[in-house]
Amino acid sequence: MSEAITLKERIEDRVNSGILGQWYAVAKSSHVRPGKPHGVKALGRNLVLWRDKDGAIRCIEDYCPHRGARLSYGVVHEGNIACGYHGVVLDGDGRILRVPAMPKCSLEGKKALASYPVRELADCVFVYFASVEKPEAPELPTPPELADPEWTGFLCYSHWACNYRYALDNLADPMHGCYLHANSFTLAFGAKQDHMKLEQREDGFLVSRVEQAGENFDWTDMVVTPDGSYCRLDIPYPKAAGPGGVFRIIGFTTPVDDTHCMVFFWRLRKVQGLAREVFRFMYRTTLEPRHWAVLEQDRVMLEGMPDDARKREMLYQHDIGVARIRQLLNRQAKAQIAAEDAALTRAAG
Repeated sequence: MSEAITLKERIEDRVNSGILGQWYAVAKSSHVRPGKPHGVKALGRNLVLWRDKDGAIRCIEDYCPHRGARLSYGVVHEGNIACGYHGVVLDGDGRILRVPAMPKCSLEGKKALASYPVRELADCVFVYFASVEKPEAPELPTPPELADPEWTGFLCYSHWACNYRYALDNLADPMHGCYLHANSFTLAFGAKQDHMKLEQREDGFLVSRVEQAGENFDWTDMVVTPDGSYCRLDIPYPKAAGPGGVFRIIGFTTPVDDTHCMVFFWRLRKVQGLAREVFRFMYRTTLEPRHWAVLEQDRVMLEGMPDDARKREMLYQHDIGVARIRQLLNRQAKAQIAAEDAALTRAAG
């Protein structure tokens, strides 16, 4: 019995901290400015990002191997990162290049820190967190909308004081839209009673309302792959919101630690030509503050929930999406822990 409890606790801890072997959004591209390091925390790890001579983003531990100072407090020097404490210079692979205070120091040339693969996509920085079974980075799971020039939109980033699983649960729960966001510009329509249905897919699932479509936040496509996860949903727009039809949202969530997360939402419309420019103008001048107000409603609600809410909740039929995303995460965590245990056994034998 104790072994089963221990495994259950390990699975819970892994899901809470973040599944490894996946890509995670960690910053907006604009956060990583040329010539200036940018520190972030994701999956409990402190990281530093900067742009090298070619403008590519590099990522290593935010830790100087000399005395432990934050490299993000330092400077970018000839495309590498230099610690602000004693000037130690490291490259994007985590190797010590120079110790300025002592030429020909024995530390030079040593691989001292972990480095992380980085990709930029649609104004966002993604970092790969390796696992035992997947030490090499796979292809970044890319929502088609972010690679299709027919779509245009804006990336919204926010930092929330709650576990990332609360944000995922919120996205897998379309029914909250007509209650929490009832007074918003776009989510004030439709019925407040319904049932939910779940369609399982190879890359996740679709959760949707049974009796209503195209009226409100009526469905969520949760894309859950071995290499990373995101969601897709549509918000019907009134004509007053300008050209482009429905408002599509692509969302990524990233654990920072057990009680904080980052959320990244692309707000998109499929529109071209003059209509495209009209939409972009209307978004910046009129729509953006309204969308931030909706996002703030989610943030305030989730941050107010206790950290142990999942231990005391009483779910019902509307929560089939919430139950499914938890099941998939637990399954990934269990497989990952089994692979780690097997690797330890092989190493010991």
